[in-house]
Amino acid sequence: MSKFLFDEFNGTSPTAWKQKIQVDLKGEEYNETLLWKTNENIVVKPFYTSEDRNHEEISLPKKGFNICQTIFIDDEKIANYLVLDSLKRGATSIQFKANSTFDYKMLLQKIDTKSICIYFNFTFLNDEFQIELSDFINSKEVYFQTDIIGNLAETGNWFVSLKEDHSKLTRIIKHSNNCISVSSDLYQNSGANSTQQLAYTLAHANKYLNYFGSEIATNIHFTFSVGSNYFFEIAKLRAFRILWATLLAEYNVKNIEAHLFVQPSLRNKTLYDYNVNMLRTTTECMSAILGGANTISNVSYDAIYHKSNEFGERIARNQLLVLQQESYLKEAQNFADGSYYIESLTHQLAEKALTLFKQIEKAGGFLNQLKEGVIHKKVKENSNKEIALFNDKKIVLLGTNYQQNKEDIMINNLELYPFVKQRNIKTLIPPLNRNRISEPLEKQRLDSESP
Repeated sequence: MSKFLFDEFNGTSPTAWKQKIQVDLKGEEYNETLLWKTNENIVVKPFYTSEDRNHEEISLPKKGFNICQTIFIDDEKIANYLVLDSLKRGATSIQFKANSTFDYKMLLQKIDTKSICIYFNFTFLNDEFQIELSDFINSKEVYFQTDIIGNLAETGNWFVSLKEDHSKLTRIIKHSNNCISVSSDLYQNSGANSTQQLAYTLAHANKYLNYFGSEIATNIHFTFSVGSNYFFEIAKLRAFRILWATLLAEYNVKNIEAHLFVQPSLRNKTLYDYNVNMLRTTTECMSAILGGANTISNVSYDAIYHKSNEFGERIARNQLLVLQQESYLKEAQNFADGSYYIESLTHQLAEKALTLFKQIEKAGGFLNQLKEGVIHKKVKENSNKEIALFNDKKIVLLGTNYQQNKEDIMINNLELYPFVKQRNIKTLIPPLNRNRISEPLEKQRLDSESP
């Protein structure tokens, strides 16, 4: 194509643009008027140019994303049926959740475990069972979301004890692949900001590298949650890939790509006007896709108050199918490359997270900061800031703190308790609590509905 038309115009430098804007501001200060700073001091400018690019190479998945269906194992026969049905309806990956051991042979009947990506998320630590299960499946595409440090952070206790948990995990590492997960989703759903999520996840993973050695880097994978801050969430996932590669380089480990299992956050999901949750999860899944997630498991619009049901799960899965098959996002992991805005956000997030990571390491490391309650304190502080912004309607959740539908009655629709449950158990450390930002307001509305 001829460049004649474009040669007729001279390029304009960012400085020239700023000067023109300053004139139009009629005395107002450019930096104070048009530069926006987030709560974590990420600077957003009114315009971006090629000078904002840092040309940082990001190792992204070579293929598109997996559509994952999450299934809880209560009855193995029912779970097996749900898996086969989900795979027929478009799922390409399965996440199993379980609170106790199960009959894995019955569970996996007629399932081609070599052709799909499978994740196991257990609330227990049983090395013998996990090794048996790994040997039975014998596939490189099986991921055990086992996170002993994440369990400590969330419950306040080890599964058994520090020594026993590490001993069991050592056995698991020797006999299976992809067996260490880092639960970044815990920090997001507890109220951490993006910088904290990235830094804590990196420090969390570094603790495993320190204890087990850099050779287990290939065993580590990550679980992330994404919220509705669309471009920031894209940048967050991309920034983490940079940070992970940077950390591994310090261990002289190269060419290991971070494997990211991503779900929409529950923190911004609402009990009232719950159909809006579908809009939220749609943009969040888009952020996960464009951020380069390996696998995405969507959250049903009614997940916070309804038990798992066919309609909700089908809608959640179909959201991903529409994005993948009808919205031309099947292999969109590189779409954000070259976006001046996203690259600027990515660089700032990575830089600030790396600074915080170094502070954590200098203070004795992630486990030490957990035990001293520093992580809990920092996450709680940010969570409280967000709740205050929500109360002031500076964070808006449509249908909840803005444009409420007074006819929306929920008291008789609750199959699940939608709020943080109080735990009256003794803990070694203050636990991080997953919580939703709208809970206090929703409790007030439910109380007003009671007879």
